[in-house]
Amino acid sequence: MDHFLYRDGVLHAEDVAIPAIAAEVGTPFYVYSTATLTRHYKLFEEALEGVPHCICFAMKSLANQAVLTLLGKLGAGMDVVSGGEYARAIAAGIPGERIVFSGVGKTRAEMAMALESGIRQFNIESEPEMEALSEVACAMGTEAPVTLRVNPDVDARTHEKISTGKKGDKFGIPISRAKEVYAHAARLPGLRVVGIDVHIGSQLTDLAPFETAFLKVVELTHALRAEGHRIERLDLGGGLGIPYERSNSAPPLPIEYGAMIKRVTEGLDVEVEIEPGRLISGNAGLLVSSVIYEKDGDGTDFLILDAAMNDLLRPAMYGAHHDIVPVIEAEPGAEQRTYDIVGPVCESGDTFARKRTMPPVKPDELVGFRSAGAYGAVMSSEYNSRPLIPEVLVSGDNFAVIRERPTFDEMIARDKVPSWVQAMTAAPEPES
Repeated sequence: MDHFLYRDGVLHAEDVAIPAIAAEVGTPFYVYSTATLTRHYKLFEEALEGVPHCICFAMKSLANQAVLTLLGKLGAGMDVVSGGEYARAIAAGIPGERIVFSGVGKTRAEMAMALESGIRQFNIESEPEMEALSEVACAMGTEAPVTLRVNPDVDARTHEKISTGKKGDKFGIPISRAKEVYAHAARLPGLRVVGIDVHIGSQLTDLAPFETAFLKVVELTHALRAEGHRIERLDLGGGLGIPYERSNSAPPLPIEYGAMIKRVTEGLDVEVEIEPGRLISGNAGLLVSSVIYEKDGDGTDFLILDAAMNDLLRPAMYGAHHDIVPVIEAEPGAEQRTYDIVGPVCESGDTFARKRTMPPVKPDELVGFRSAGAYGAVMSSEYNSRPLIPEVLVSGDNFAVIRERPTFDEMIARDKVPSWVQAMTAAPEPES
């Protein structure tokens, strides 16, 4: 469920008409719903009620400070994968004891940053990383809480670029070597083993792969405890999918996901950690764009928008689907047209949809990309020197710009021309 609905034929974000936002901030822009973010976070809280747990929002899906602050005030922790994300979480008021540091390539500087300001745990991905963290913690005279991420060799049955739990993926330690690596961790100074971590991928639409992986982790928990390790937490990652195509069957609900976790971990006496991102933020966001041109091609009609692949990379990178709808609702029974929907970037990959049937829209009219709150703004860039687009947060009948669009002058001013280039003599004008 989201809070982007038509009212009197006009698409609204909660109680704010989308055209009103467009008139103030220009297009393209992202808009997020406070009510949807809140509802989705609370669904996970309800799903794990009665079980000791910590819900850490996967910041890689959406990292705006306003959103992080909102979720933090609701009680969320954060799952971070870089020093920059850690700094954002701290700046949003998230206490260190609610921040989990994941990722395969943590640097010593990032480790020191987190140890200095506070951390719930590091999810360790390799033995070299574990040894580096031991050295950093010892040099700082402190102790680092750690889980080891195990790779259970489970096929998540999702897109190959977001599958993370199969043998051959770059993530985690093979579960077949887990006992050996945990024994190594127990011998290293400066580390305190607190649990096990697993994450098999993103946008899963079936609970079966989750359950297969989690059962392997439960079995490993018993084996490690038998060897004297204190396993207090199970970090079960994230990955629960959302319905990008509204005509498709819906993925499992958080309440079903939570029931499965409770069943699998019953009697284990552990704290459960989960790291949802997409399911909290995905349907909480909309990308709004203006039509620049309709173009009649040779057998293909094009709808050319002012949003581009640098604003929303998912279709170009993953072949991902987003429902694209007119902001002004079409009349019942209105004719339909079939378009290739594209942006203005000079690449054929700048294509949002091929052979998409929708009501016709004209130049300067608005369209909305649904389910754009996750992996939209965070993956955007200034390719083609196109400014990063604004982000807007709506609550009821209020809205605020939470990231402004930079001007061309501001973008250019970030570049610095060295003095020896400035001193070069300009090439002479060619003779006529």
